[in-house]
Amino acid sequence: MFELRDITAGYDRREPVVRGACLTVAPGEAVGLLGPSGCGKSTLAKVAALLHRPAAGQVVIDGEPVNGWRHAAPRTLRTAVGVVFQQPRLSADPRLRLREVIAEPLRAVGRSRADAAARALETAEAVGLTGELLGRRPHEVSDGQLQRACLARALVLRPRWLVCDEMTAMLDASTTAALVNVVEDYRREHGAGLLAVGHDRVLLDRWCDRTVEWSRIAQA
Repeated sequence: MFELRDITAGYDRREPVVRGACLTVAPGEAVGLLGPSGCGKSTLAKVAALLHRPAAGQVVIDGEPVNGWRHAAPRTLRTAVGVVFQQPRLSADPRLRLREVIAEPLRAVGRSRADAAARALETAEAVGLTGELLGRRPHEVSDGQLQRACLARALVLRPRWLVCDEMTAMLDASTTAALVNVVEDYRREHGAGLLAVGHDRVLLDRWCDRTVEWSRIAQA
């Protein structure tokens, strides 16, 4: 079970953008979090991805409370969660080639260069990236191609939980469908749980087992 318990968070402790948010995702379940721009759902997504420490509340992953954030989080918890953000150009190092972007998490946990390269290639193929594209840098590919690489980076460690924060907001309909299908194939194969954050009710309702409105999980 993935649990967000009474989370209060923001970048100014005096004016948090998230207050008392509670949400659970069961193993293998896809939960959509629906809310308007600026409501705080992306901040909550960063808390869920262990990238932002909340001011109050608790994140519990598979029964284990989270006490460290970013690199201070235990490796077993860091690698349990994969995350994809809305803007791939802000989340990918422009100096790296796509194969290196995808392999970043593998290198961070000490995989050998050869092992990381092989796993990165396998995951790239799963998200629809060709070998030729893997040699390019972010500025040399489209938003859709770069987002495929960012999704591959999120999946390369085979996490048990996925957080997709407006993953398809900048993409056309065909690329959106392709990436959603990749996530669903991964979930079916690995039994992963998904938190999909967005403002498109039609997409979330079609994609997820249930959709929760922001107003239902957080205080105004």
